[in-house]
Amino acid sequence: MSAVILIVDDDPVQRRLLEALARRFGYDARTAEDGADAIEALSQPGAAYDLMFLDLIMPGMDGIAVLEKMREMGVATPVIVQTANGSIEAVVSAMRAGAADFVVKPVGPERLQVSIRNALRTDALEGEIRRMARRATGSLTFRDLPSRSPAMAEALRLGARAAGSSIPVLIEGESGVGKELFARAITGSGERRGKPFVAVNCGAIPPHLVESILFGHEKGAFTGATDRHAGKFVEADGGTLFLDEVGELPPEAQVKLLRALQEGEVDPVGAKRPVKVDIRVLSATNRELAARARAGAFREDLYYRLNVFPIRVPPLRARKDDLADLARRFLARFAAEEDRPVRDISAAALDLLERYDWPGNVRQLENAVFRAVVLAESDVLRPADFPQISAQLGEEPERAPAPRFALADDLAEPELERRLEAPALPLFDASGQLRTLERLEADAIRYAIRHHRGQMTEVARRLGIGRSTLYRRIKDLGLDAECGGQGTDADEAVA
Repeated sequence: MSAVILIVDDDPVQRRLLEALARRFGYDARTAEDGADAIEALSQPGAAYDLMFLDLIMPGMDGIAVLEKMREMGVATPVIVQTANGSIEAVVSAMRAGAADFVVKPVGPERLQVSIRNALRTDALEGEIRRMARRATGSLTFRDLPSRSPAMAEALRLGARAAGSSIPVLIEGESGVGKELFARAITGSGERRGKPFVAVNCGAIPPHLVESILFGHEKGAFTGATDRHAGKFVEADGGTLFLDEVGELPPEAQVKLLRALQEGEVDPVGAKRPVKVDIRVLSATNRELAARARAGAFREDLYYRLNVFPIRVPPLRARKDDLADLARRFLARFAAEEDRPVRDISAAALDLLERYDWPGNVRQLENAVFRAVVLAESDVLRPADFPQISAQLGEEPERAPAPRFALADDLAEPELERRLEAPALPLFDASGQLRTLERLEADAIRYAIRHHRGQMTEVARRLGIGRSTLYRRIKDLGLDAECGGQGTDADEAVA
């Protein structure tokens, strides 16, 4: 699902113009006639807007009043304000009230697209930073896991209910759906918020070390036990113990786990007396534990002890409404971490991702976006940046067509849509300023050399200049090491 933009303007012509441009750029657009209408739209149950375009001068509730009301409501939707009055006072007032960007009417398509991309990227990155910080401090809540999917919304509702008590929760779901993140949200929403959260992957522990790792051991309890080890139960004392893939525990460990849950104490290996612990146990599995219990591979009494409040987290293929938001979040994080200039993902790329079933779920999507960000050759991810997904769908990876330079204000709609999907040489930089002709020329020469595989005669002919002029511009622009040697070799081969 594309990003949803709410357009608030009392001028119907301006509303229709912005709506048409937003849809042309691949976004979903909704409109509101005034400030009161906008606040009502934001107040609706399940309202999820990724961005708002807000006119500052409106009758009744103006733009500044809308921004102040949004702050009171705790609505964090990024806002781009626009007005015919571009005074410094208006800009300062809007920014102080919480606006993310400011444009003056009439705004051109290129400037509008840059503003949208920057606002969405900034919001996605800030959201990722908040989630990572709250995860680290044990304060992650279900507000940090927004979803547009009805299936996921039901799981979040059950998780929020479970967070208000100490009831044992079994989180079910395929590998990669985010069961640990869900467990952290349960903890961060309950009374053990900020207390220790200890996660254990039961399937990754060697069978002969399960008891020692979970319950601890005394020094000298067995060969190699040179020090005392407290164990995960004791580490989680006062907080939460998350047992991931609990169905992989060997039978001997299942017996001791059942006793620990029933008695609230553990028996470290080699200890003379049990150790009392105060913990909440959350468990997760990617298997059908009920079937394993019936087959005798998992203790039935332990299964019923863990399965008091089951919650199933749906796979990504069942919550495609969330795919675009997740992809943008991952894009923002990896672009920042890898210092890459990637700012957005095209509608065609999102369509490709939504047609794939994602057997590896959210984890697989995260890795696919990571790879695309690292290898991308433009500032927008396109289908060509996801060749493995194209191959899985049995499609030929898209070859990059020629770049465009026009602003496209007067193009027919089919032609404009085609060009918007092409790799572009951006006229504006990340801060919204026009790029210099020298930088645009350098990008054009780089692309032409790559596109024509270093055949410099053909490159010069296509660019409409002589070969000597091309080599001189390569030198003047500092592209010698990048392009010079390759071009000379290729031309000699052609000759």
